[in-house]
Amino acid sequence: MAYRRTDNVVRRLAARREAILEAARAAATEGGMAAVHIVPVAARAGIAAGTVYRYFPGKTELVAELVAMASERELAAMRRAASAAPGPLSALAASITAFAARALQARRLTWALAGEPAEADVDAARLAFRRALAGEFETRIRAAAAGGHLPEQDAALAAAALLGALIEGLVGPLAPEISREVATLREAVQTMTLLSLRAVGVVDARARGLVVQTALPAVGDAQN
Repeated sequence: MAYRRTDNVVRRLAARREAILEAARAAATEGGMAAVHIVPVAARAGIAAGTVYRYFPGKTELVAELVAMASERELAAMRRAASAAPGPLSALAASITAFAARALQARRLTWALAGEPAEADVDAARLAFRRALAGEFETRIRAAAAGGHLPEQDAALAAAALLGALIEGLVGPLAPEISREVATLREAVQTMTLLSLRAVGVVDARARGLVVQTALPAVGDAQN
């Protein structure tokens, strides 16, 4: 008779896997992808390194799963914000604002996930994350253009450029130091949202109105 895992065993295994990924996320938040290694991640999770290897054969697999988890969270946050907006152009503004706010809340982690120099195998895993984010922006740009709210344009190219500007402006090596004060963070998010809307063809007065109307996510210390 084949062995069948009980529900309790399945839950325990899933919880341990989640703990490993959260430990890897904490390591990346503090030290970037260079800090994500099996032994220190195991120590953070309070388990043996051998146990981590049962779930992830090596760093590449661990990073790939960490990136996939982050991608799911970021896309879900962007889509929640967009779904609450009253129209396609407002949805675009809301998705930009959501991404920008969350990026600023965890600058080191966002840079590690999206742009930090890394080994080729690690970078390959992160490329899917950047593609997913750009794809979400592309969807919003296409919807707004189809509704006559934006000029005709190459939505895929515009989305990639928009994502690049947000990453470089908010968390990249050229990004200015930004105070952790809520008012300062909000101003930075609004500035990048305004820049993005202008870039895809929203006239200034309308872009400013959208920025004012768009609800900013609560500013905190972590991305959830």
